[in-house]
Amino acid sequence: MIEAGTLYIVATPIGNLSDITQRALEILHSVDLIAAEDTRHSGKLLSHFGIKTKMFALHDHNEKQKAQYLIDLVNEGKNIALISDAGTPLISDPGYNLVNIAREQGVTINPIPGPSAVITALSAAGLPTDKFLFAGFLPVKQQARIAEIEKYKNADFTTVFYESPRRIIDTLEYIKQTLGEDKEVVLAKELTKHFESFVKGNAQKVIDWFGEDKDRQQGEMVLMLAPNKTEQALSPEAEKLMKLLMAELPTKKAAAITAQVHVLKKNDLYKLALTWQEG
Repeated sequence: MIEAGTLYIVATPIGNLSDITQRALEILHSVDLIAAEDTRHSGKLLSHFGIKTKMFALHDHNEKQKAQYLIDLVNEGKNIALISDAGTPLISDPGYNLVNIAREQGVTINPIPGPSAVITALSAAGLPTDKFLFAGFLPVKQQARIAEIEKYKNADFTTVFYESPRRIIDTLEYIKQTLGEDKEVVLAKELTKHFESFVKGNAQKVIDWFGEDKDRQQGEMVLMLAPNKTEQALSPEAEKLMKLLMAELPTKKAAAITAQVHVLKKNDLYKLALTWQEG
């Protein structure tokens, strides 16, 4: 049973319609009005579940003008559900102005949790999730995009972006240039859909993966940057091998062999060896 005069923030599926929650369905059936980012798009979702609730278009271009109108309806005792095209509203989707004003005016707001591309991607990426930053969509202009990426050069947390298909290759190239060729990234694409894919490696590996099939450069994409790894302390055995090899071989070669034997990062070993030489 829903409470009269409430604004519901309802998460909807990001691809697989079966991911909608029972509570979300109950709310969407019961409210007086659904504020949708795109009524045509959301109409397919509602039709699939036999929901006949009236919709109202609320998107980036009219939200500031229409927010108070919807809040007034709630204050009159109407129940309204806010949905976006996919996922949780306000997470790089419209709704901020509506919820912010509603909160300022003391309107009852109930979140109905569910799918979110950010959390879905992180849960299966194989990257640290004890601390992460969601940075939304990267800027469209080249210099602004590079500057944004550079902010996370020394981040000790996983960073998550949304990116468009037409800019993804350029962004991966910028990551190579700005963060280095060895920077680990994970691309999550078409989450919960038939062609869902995860690609983990450096930026070039992901670029090559796109190059294998032009159809892969389509659909919604989540791009994640691994945190900077703290330098591992060398085991006595690895340090001994490294120093023995350095006495006979170029430092880079010594680092490469030691890394292979002890399953370590050759670049980290090389940097460590340089500090030994400087000392």
